[in-house]
Amino acid sequence: MPVMNIIQALNHTLMQEFARDDRLVIFGEDCGYFGGVFRVTTGLQEKYGEARCFDSPLSEQGIIGFGIGMAQKGLKPICEIQFADYIFPGYDQIVNELAKMRYRTGNQYAAPVVVRSPYGGGIHGGHYHSQSPEAQFLHTPGLHVVVVSSPYDAKGLLASALRGNDPVIFLEPKRIYRSLKEEVPLEDYTIPIGQAWIARHGKDVTLIGWGAQHHQNMEAAEALASEYAIDTEVINLRSLNPLDINALVRSVEKTGRCVVAHEAPKTQGFGAEIAAQIMEKCFLRLKAPVKRVGGLDTPFPNTLEKEYLPDAYKIKQALIDIVQY
Repeated sequence: MPVMNIIQALNHTLMQEFARDDRLVIFGEDCGYFGGVFRVTTGLQEKYGEARCFDSPLSEQGIIGFGIGMAQKGLKPICEIQFADYIFPGYDQIVNELAKMRYRTGNQYAAPVVVRSPYGGGIHGGHYHSQSPEAQFLHTPGLHVVVVSSPYDAKGLLASALRGNDPVIFLEPKRIYRSLKEEVPLEDYTIPIGQAWIARHGKDVTLIGWGAQHHQNMEAAEALASEYAIDTEVINLRSLNPLDINALVRSVEKTGRCVVAHEAPKTQGFGAEIAAQIMEKCFLRLKAPVKRVGGLDTPFPNTLEKEYLPDAYKIKQALIDIVQY
């Protein structure tokens, strides 16, 4: 079984899915001949031609709008937004048109558009190349929101997104694009959107995260186990909408404690919604309040990136606070 990083796994999946479904097309800034700024689309234009993999003008609103129109004509477009920070010029098209297409047409038309974009910090990109905007789209019914955290997940989740019939915001953690490697099967497989993964079983406290943050969570859980004999159950959401709330409820009912961690600013982050749902559904089983750990409520800094991000040390301290509450 070959070892791949996330970029290689995404490229491998696109190659396979393009061969499987000739309705797929992909476009964005520099994603044609150049292969994308992170090289995810390398070789696609050469193999499948300029009609299926091509460059777009520097206009995110135009990229998304063009994708919506293509979807209405029977194609399955993949819109690449070069950085998640650049997605906001296309926000109106996403939340007012793409997300509402099925509803506004009484289910006569779908909008099977996948919007791919690298997100998050870790590369010293400053405030225009480091944001985590997932919560912006979770307030909009009609959108699936998926965040990958490994090469294996990248292949299985992207395949599911491309085979579905609903719009998907597909976020890829550029911090670990190349650094994280693991075995990825060459054969076809999918990971269902809406199914969380229990990456580590435990009995004392539940730790929830997604994307690149999942690896900081795992590091904190392992450190806590060796230093304090605290047994942490770590859940990787994979999909934020639909949310696998049943998996979270089962875990919290077992442990009685919960910490949610994410890169995005803590205030109004998706961790607040998870905390609210757990309080509603698990209140009588909780031994402590649900605790959130997130990025700072500031623009994303460049020189102070390490202080901004919720690293394993901050997560570990939050877990200790909850267990000792």
